[in-house]
Amino acid sequence: MTTTSAAALEFDALKQLLSAYVPTPLGRAELDRIAPSTDRAFLVAAHAECAEGIRYLRSSNAVRIQFTSAPDLSVTAQKLRIEGASLEPREIFDILALLDRAADAKSTLTAAADRFPLLATRSRSIGDFRPLIRELQGKILPDGSVADHASVALARIRRDIEKQKKAIHASLERFLKAHQEEGVLQEEFVAIRNERFVVPVIAGQRRKLDGVIHGASSSGHTLFVEPLETIELNNDLVRLAEEELREVHRILRDLTAKLRGYAGAIQMALSAMGALEMIFAKARFAVEYDCATPTFSPESAPRLRFKDARHPLLQAVLARQRKTVVPVTVELDFAQRTLLISGPNTGGKTVTLKTAGLLTLMAQAGLPVPCSEAELPVFDRVLADIGDNQSIQESLSTFSAHISHMRDMLNDVTTHSLVLLDELGAATDPEEGGALGVAVIDRFREAGAFTLASTHLLALKIYGANTPSVRNASMGFDETTLEPTYRLLTGLPGKSAGLDIASRLGMPRGIVERARASLSDRDRDMSRLIYELHRRVEELAAIEDALKEQKAAAAALAREYAVESVRNEAAKMKELDRRCDEAIKRFEAQAMDAIGRIKTPEQAVRVVSKAKRELQEQFEAAVSPESPRASDRPKIEEGARVRLKGVREPARVRRVLAGGRLEVEAGFLRMQLSVDEVLEVLPEAAATGGLPKNVSFRPAPQLNPLTQEINLIGERAEAACDRVEKFLDDAVMATASRVRIVHGHGMGILKKAVHELLARSPHVEKYYSASQNEGGSGATIVELKE
Repeated sequence: MTTTSAAALEFDALKQLLSAYVPTPLGRAELDRIAPSTDRAFLVAAHAECAEGIRYLRSSNAVRIQFTSAPDLSVTAQKLRIEGASLEPREIFDILALLDRAADAKSTLTAAADRFPLLATRSRSIGDFRPLIRELQGKILPDGSVADHASVALARIRRDIEKQKKAIHASLERFLKAHQEEGVLQEEFVAIRNERFVVPVIAGQRRKLDGVIHGASSSGHTLFVEPLETIELNNDLVRLAEEELREVHRILRDLTAKLRGYAGAIQMALSAMGALEMIFAKARFAVEYDCATPTFSPESAPRLRFKDARHPLLQAVLARQRKTVVPVTVELDFAQRTLLISGPNTGGKTVTLKTAGLLTLMAQAGLPVPCSEAELPVFDRVLADIGDNQSIQESLSTFSAHISHMRDMLNDVTTHSLVLLDELGAATDPEEGGALGVAVIDRFREAGAFTLASTHLLALKIYGANTPSVRNASMGFDETTLEPTYRLLTGLPGKSAGLDIASRLGMPRGIVERARASLSDRDRDMSRLIYELHRRVEELAAIEDALKEQKAAAAALAREYAVESVRNEAAKMKELDRRCDEAIKRFEAQAMDAIGRIKTPEQAVRVVSKAKRELQEQFEAAVSPESPRASDRPKIEEGARVRLKGVREPARVRRVLAGGRLEVEAGFLRMQLSVDEVLEVLPEAAATGGLPKNVSFRPAPQLNPLTQEINLIGERAEAACDRVEKFLDDAVMATASRVRIVHGHGMGILKKAVHELLARSPHVEKYYSASQNEGGSGATIVELKE
């Protein structure tokens, strides 16, 4: 991709911002290679990997891949390719540590290949280093030294060295004790000079001792002497140290040779880990900056759209100040490829241009972009003229620099270019600048490039309003506070508001008023027109927002009603299941009781017939406990009061519609529904027959003498006791003297609960178990008080 604007759009500053997410030299090398590209296939693949990385980070059960800070291993990997070269211990340790992390990353991503196939594919280029790691692990210590167990010879040599040091110490301690009374020793301790053990001797007493001088203190008062009796011991220690160095060097050559056998695989692993680190760095940046994965529009229908776009560098600055960026939405398509942005100074025009330009470079560099949605063509170049390009060395004024830069841009522009022009036509006479700006914009438009330009010039605003393929836009300005709102409003030119901003920034009032008086009638009329247009657009926007809120509220109410209907239906089905289960349990209990009482075939026929009839009645009562059958339901007419399914208060029928539907009104709610939703037709308020207001009459229950009993078999104790209490009340009201309660045998829980209720009932005279021909201990006879 050809770009002459990376510096103006601060692409390098963005990469510096990304470097905070890249801890290792491998990742930083990948970051350095990031640049805008025109390879559509590469960009699609890069964004797909990044999107998968974002999903991986947001996954709650994904194991985090570790990319801890490590030294630069590129030189180490190159040394492995040089035959005969030997790595330093620390280099070997760092290589093994990286291979260990690479093996863990491969294992983790391979295990999640079904959810993150692209990341798993990237990790497959990491070879199998487990045999190498097992063989070399622990031979180099974290401090960069070779471990004693790296070889048998090294362990023996180091044991001998320790023994020799102890022997030298013992010899020197004997020497110190022998001469401590002679006044020749400066201090009684053992020191090391030139890698040999020595003792400190007073300079003037040197001749009293036999030995080799290895140095003196800085003051010259102390000499460090190696006694004659320890010279041979020190010589042996030096010989052992040389043997140790030779053995360590041999071990390092051997370890390097083993690593050299994996040199190609190690290089591939380093590349894979660098690539994975960069993918996850982009993903962490995307999560923190709330970025979107961009898509690329087809060449046949190019489209540029950044919804709720934010400049990442500005977002980072404001985040440190605990502030937020005001997002902008930029949208252009095949029919309208040019956007002219006008509005107040310091209103955000330049930031909008830089945001669109930088996000384009980011998208074409395979980076996620900070916005909610992003779609753009694959541009072959981004051409930008932003900022003051004057140069004293080249004798260029601001205007000359702009003209020089735009000339180059006009020569380079293609159909697939993005052009960004800041303050077009400025720094010269407004009339001539406006005419030049229109000509430049028209040339870019004819070339087919996508163009964004900011301006204050009236000629360009009029050009934008009169040219079908050009769209006007403005940065918002609050007329009350005289401050910019930084919001991009598409469809209208903006008011520059230079005098208003000058007044807000402290320009003397008299100067501002004189400037207003100097404005031409045309300028004042145009300012008033633009202000009125913006006011009406804001009013329409407020109305639109209110309508959206009302629509959302209506949709929420409809959803709530639908959820309530589903909930009511589910409750009814649950109640239906419960009643059916109760009916089946009662039938099973009655069947068992009936089987025990069958003596003859004729009796069996009667029992079966009775059981079928009772089961049918119980089933009908369970299925439709409230709703009357269609044949029994009174005719529904307009004005009738009805009770509806799922609605508490009665409703009034307003109209009877075709197809078995009704229009009803329940409170303030009016709806249309099926006749099947009507539970019952309620009577109108009837005459009370002379009864006082709020007094109703209900006849006493009629108790059939042949059925003065209640069957509780299969019921829970609590529900059964409630039924028994009502049964006793009805029996007393019907002047019954004796009733039977059938509770069955079972475990005796139901019988116990019934007897406890009877014991405290005020209606019961006495109670006792029934005789054998009345059910025995499975029933209780109750005699009621008169």
